Amino acid sequence: MKSLKGIGLLILTNILIMITLMISGTIIVNFVLPMFGIDVRQSFAAMNMTWSLVFGFGGAFISLLMSKWLAKRGAEMQQITTPSTPKEKLVYDTVQSLAQREGIKMPEVWVYWDDVPNAFATGPSRNNSMVAVSSGLAMNLTDDELKAVLAHEMGHVANGDMLATTLLQGLMNTFVYFIARMISEPVKERNFWAGFALDMFLQVALAFLAMIPVTWFSRRREFGADAYAADAVGAPAMISALRKIEALSNQSEAYVNAPEQDDALATMKIYAAHSKLTGLFATHPPIEARIEALQNRR
Repeated sequence: MKSLKGIGLLILTNILIMITLMISGTIIVNFVLPMFGIDVRQSFAAMNMTWSLVFGFGGAFISLLMSKWLAKRGAEMQQITTPSTPKEKLVYDTVQSLAQREGIKMPEVWVYWDDVPNAFATGPSRNNSMVAVSSGLAMNLTDDELKAVLAHEMGHVANGDMLATTLLQGLMNTFVYFIARMISEPVKERNFWAGFALDMFLQVALAFLAMIPVTWFSRRREFGADAYAADAVGAPAMISALRKIEALSNQSEAYVNAPEQDDALATMKIYAAHSKLTGLFATHPPIEARIEALQNRR
């Protein structure tokens, strides 16, 4: 039932985003740009690029702004404001200490109920973020390992990974919309429905290819967050945490059967299971590669 509600919320959210972008694009094209002496209405290429930018970057940034809200509704969560257990205090104090070290606003700290050990960070900016850990992570890791995972997630926050990923995703989205519209428009002029079908097909195919640079960046940022954790709490703790998380995750049948391409939060998590579509489309590097990188920092 919860999954159906989550799917319904996702569909409704995307519909509202599309409506918002259509209204915003119309205002920009017909009123805002002409105020600055820029009229793209007379040129299909210019109009196409403008709409592609609106939908490409607009959708990406709206998703970023809503990331915390969506994450909280994607799982059963509880915010930690006044720690009441030793584990909660460890999580809260570690995030607070690292935030003070970076000179940024304290992220919201949340715990969500899931036997799979994992954690993620998200939010629109360094000063408006959240860090969440699963109950499986908090209960199964030692204090040093848990600190390392929290440092990894704070590394994403401190490095501004969420914003950087959004910019790259917006750029890729823009190319997808622009190329698909440019190729399909001549067909639409002869047969609207054939052109529409071609447009949809090209968007899907190009979006799949656009995943390659996005997932490449995602893998790079995982190495960067691991390095941040190694500097903050030491490489041995991070290596131990990665090994334990992989071992515990592999014991969960539900997790093994849910590859990262089917996980909406995969790019935000510290670990994601690999399906057959590894390599170019993997959001996370192999654990062995991450451990090797950490060992080489010693």
